[in-house]
Amino acid sequence: MEPRSQPLEGVTVIDLGQIYQGAYTSFLLAMAGADVIKVEPPGGERLRGGTEKPPTLAFAMLNSNKRAVSLDLKEPRGRHLLVELARRGDVLVENYAPGVLDRLGIGAELLREANPRLIYATATGFGITGPDRDQLAMDHTVQAMSGMISVTGEKGRPPVRAGGAGADILGGVHLYGAIVTALVDRERSGVGATVEISMQESMYFTFASAYTNFHHTGRTPGPVGNGPLGLPMPPYNVYEASDGYLAIICVTDEHWRRLAREMGKPELGEDPRFVDRRSRARHGTEVDALVGAWVRERTREEAWQAARAARVPAAPVRDLAEVMEDPHMHERGALQRVDHRELGPVVLPHSPLRFADAEPLEIQSSPLAGEHNREIYGGWLGLSEAELLELEREGVI
Repeated sequence: MEPRSQPLEGVTVIDLGQIYQGAYTSFLLAMAGADVIKVEPPGGERLRGGTEKPPTLAFAMLNSNKRAVSLDLKEPRGRHLLVELARRGDVLVENYAPGVLDRLGIGAELLREANPRLIYATATGFGITGPDRDQLAMDHTVQAMSGMISVTGEKGRPPVRAGGAGADILGGVHLYGAIVTALVDRERSGVGATVEISMQESMYFTFASAYTNFHHTGRTPGPVGNGPLGLPMPPYNVYEASDGYLAIICVTDEHWRRLAREMGKPELGEDPRFVDRRSRARHGTEVDALVGAWVRERTREEAWQAARAARVPAAPVRDLAEVMEDPHMHERGALQRVDHRELGPVVLPHSPLRFADAEPLEIQSSPLAGEHNREIYGGWLGLSEAELLELEREGVI
């Protein structure tokens, strides 16, 4: 069977996304075949790290396979050019604070009037309506407002933020979903839509187990360390090996019996203290001591391979350098070694979205700031060379 075209081939995205959230949304769109035109202020967005040095690795990760133009939206001619881009595009992505583009006179209403088929997609911290809409939103503050920080950390110690930019990336995934849903609806209705996501709302579903436990007990969880947010099910912890740490969880009683046999103590599988999840929950400290002693006598790799052989859910606690070299992810093409034209040899991620009948796109280096100005403004919008030079002199592009 001949490979199919990419599912979003023919879709043009005007990308005002910045930093992580909006940039990740448009990255997913680009790797699904859309033509993504990244619009940045002259000199580039903040994540680039400045114009006098190569971009940050984060920028390179989030902006593969895009084209880039520069545009000063504070200038009237810059705003006019954005309207012209939106008039020809299918999707516009932005993650400015609520109302920023409206105050500039280039909000959803005006742009969709210029192009009724446009899908205007906006991601904010707390939504474009409601009493908290204007609260400043960063991943850190959204983690706090969503409850994430309240349950992260060790029992008896102050809560801490979760590692990584989970709120930003979850927001980006949800915005991608909203855009694709709107594209499907446009096929039926012929008209575009305004779609929005809130980072806070995107986080809520990650606490399904915790809210279930709260519903049953009436008690809100504090920091739980490596334990579950929902009902206890020991062993459910991170155990120290001779050279690292191993995460183990026994979701079912059969998992526990298998682990007990692998530990050389099959009788623990039938011991009344440990025979089922509820019994193990009452004796969680003993369970952790037994499993911890077994792991401690082995290297991380030895304990992991033994648990894998027994079909017990387990995984080594790896650092980021190990993850970047993960053979499984490299074999699948999820991570790829790329000779980036500015950064040199680096490892870059591909999109997590897979389309079985379409050949994955080759990763292309992130664009230079304003690299495609002439290609887009001249070739696509039809501006003359004289007009482009004047816009450059005036600092509009």
